[in-house]
Amino acid sequence: MSRLTHVTSGPYAPPVAAREVTAVSADGARLHVEVHGPEGAPAVVLAHGWTCSTAFWAAQIRDLCTDHRVIAYDQRGHGRSAAPVAADGYSTRALADDLEAVLAATLAPGEKAVLVGHSMGGMTLMAAGGRAGVREHAAAVLLCSTGSSELVAEARVVPLRAGRTRTRITRSVLGSRAPLGPVTPLARRVLKYATMGPGSAPEKVEACARIVHACPRGVRHGWSHVLDGLQLDVEVGGLKVPTAVVAGTADRLTPVVHARRIAAALPECLGLTELAGIGHMTPIEAPEAVTGRIRTLAGTYIQVKEGA
Repeated sequence: MSRLTHVTSGPYAPPVAAREVTAVSADGARLHVEVHGPEGAPAVVLAHGWTCSTAFWAAQIRDLCTDHRVIAYDQRGHGRSAAPVAADGYSTRALADDLEAVLAATLAPGEKAVLVGHSMGGMTLMAAGGRAGVREHAAAVLLCSTGSSELVAEARVVPLRAGRTRTRITRSVLGSRAPLGPVTPLARRVLKYATMGPGSAPEKVEACARIVHACPRGVRHGWSHVLDGLQLDVEVGGLKVPTAVVAGTADRLTPVVHARRIAAALPECLGLTELAGIGHMTPIEAPEAVTGRIRTLAGTYIQVKEGA
């Protein structure tokens, strides 16, 4: 399990949950889940990306929990969720199983929620879109900075022309077993270049660096293989709920071409929002834009019973 190192003050410091839940997935994996905000309020479920944790959503949770019930969980191996024991615990099937388990553990039968996924969290939603447990609970979906295939070939974290050499080096970099080590000035510069827009403020870079460096290297390596072989183009067509897409134009990990491809393939696409100059870490880099989109989706697609 990862070290819980994150900023402890300011808008990117994780707020204390109203309650915590343990969701048990199909293979017995135990997932740490946090619930924020008033019971009976419109529900929002947040799925973070590769090497992140519930702390990644601090800005969204702080804003939304005043009048929404916000459910955030640590993907397996991240944050306070245990790492997979078997190799097949690293798979898009496992991610989909985990999402179904979280929804079952936190929502009433038939209760609707806005499901939000960033990066690998978005891949989780795409992988699970056709599942009965997701269809039961999804009122609408927001996909942030994600892709459905060709992730390594199209990534631009290595400053070379597209081709076999860049793909080979990118695969080596993203799949490295090397420890990230402490958050140093050099580490911040590297992370900012690879994952954030050039105008990202220091406090945003610091928040991202603390979260990413907390991810165990074995978990980082295990999920890198899943991302390398990702093939969810067919599953995108199974996400048959109103779905909005957000992407940064300066994203090097999942360039905006991915978002455009997903938006074109979605059965009920509500549109693609391209955030100028923003990188891969959209919820931290552009919190108002992401949170505003979530609020709009919840207000439009969730009906709250009177007296709830």
